Amino acid sequence: MASPVQSALPPGADPHAHTRLLQRVRAAALAGSTPPAAPRPVIGASWRRVLGAGLDPSDAPDVAPLDGAELERRRAESGLAPLLPLLRERLLPVARDAGQVLVVVDAACRVLWREGGPGVCRRADRLGFVEGSAWDEDTVGTNAIGTSLVVGAPLQVHAGEHYAEGHQPWTCAAAPLHHPVTGRLLGAVDLSGPAATVHPSTIALVDAVARLAELELRAAHTRSVERLRALAAPLLARLPGPALVVGADGCTAAATGLAAPDRVPLPDDVGPGPLLVPALGWCTAEPLPGGWLLRLDGTADAVRPAGVVLDLAGPRPQVRVTGPSGTWSAGLSLRHAEILLALAQAPSGRSAAGLAGDLFGDPRRTVTVRAEVSRLRRTLGAVVSAQPYRIDEDVHLEVRLPAPVARLLPASTAPLVERLRRGTPLPG
Repeated sequence: MASPVQSALPPGADPHAHTRLLQRVRAAALAGSTPPAAPRPVIGASWRRVLGAGLDPSDAPDVAPLDGAELERRRAESGLAPLLPLLRERLLPVARDAGQVLVVVDAACRVLWREGGPGVCRRADRLGFVEGSAWDEDTVGTNAIGTSLVVGAPLQVHAGEHYAEGHQPWTCAAAPLHHPVTGRLLGAVDLSGPAATVHPSTIALVDAVARLAELELRAAHTRSVERLRALAAPLLARLPGPALVVGADGCTAAATGLAAPDRVPLPDDVGPGPLLVPALGWCTAEPLPGGWLLRLDGTADAVRPAGVVLDLAGPRPQVRVTGPSGTWSAGLSLRHAEILLALAQAPSGRSAAGLAGDLFGDPRRTVTVRAEVSRLRRTLGAVVSAQPYRIDEDVHLEVRLPAPVARLLPASTAPLVERLRRGTPLPG
């Protein structure tokens, strides 16, 4: 399902009058009094997160921009450089005509590229909105770039909706960029400028271009898998046992002798030799150009992962699994993070109906729960057991929560998560 596009201007609203209203709303809300109108839910939630973290709206933390060498390293590792030609072609003319800047940030909200006309760039310089600067919520408060990455949805933030005092004269519209196959968060693309340049269609344009960029990534990935598949076909035909060929990202290109998953989570430091993959068991890894040959040795249940870390403290939920062959990590969808969190809160296990209540507030939605747990088990293998659903008793699970816990999975509406944000434990 596509994420909702969060525009800052209500339909038919006068931009100038709305800007003045937002200033009054912000002033009242941050002072703890009753505002003349309620802020948008996504903005109100962000203000509460930032206030809870103790960020001073008049004095943002002094985080130095990245130096030149570090900026270039992050650009090279971000996976975003191939998208720049498309982003520039579709958005830079709009930015220049509107008096705005085009900004691309990485998953840590560091500004990797910023382009626009000289006038607006000078204004951005005075704000500290420069290449290498940090633009996450913890550093500068509510803003389209940082907040869109927190909630995982395109977002426009206008004038008084910004938390920081110095951002009041600005308007911005940002959309997250994900790898369409692995789901990995790459960063975000944004158009920002003086508040007078606000337009309700800007966020729709930015979101559409972001989705187009992700389609380009998908096409490039498909071509890469096809090249690896052509290389793998004659190799697999000569092997006597089950094996599969995967890309460097773990996506399956070809397999023989088994029903292979679409993607195999690989250890962070994968190398030639024995390798334990939770969904497959023990394998022998052999390097190929652009990927790996994994030969299964038939001991899928002989050794189980020893430890699992469910990390919910960072900008995106991740799971890290430790076993005899090393450690691998993978990003989690919001739903899979919610499921693991529910199982962590219930060591004795949860039924499908119990999980449906945790996730949806409706114990009847067991079909959806079973499908999601099935997909999760294809990734984690023996980590998750069934009947009832639970973390395997031989696996040590550690859950890392954000501080404060009110920042837990901001995009989640699961009753389980809402209870935990309030500090209420999950019922048995």
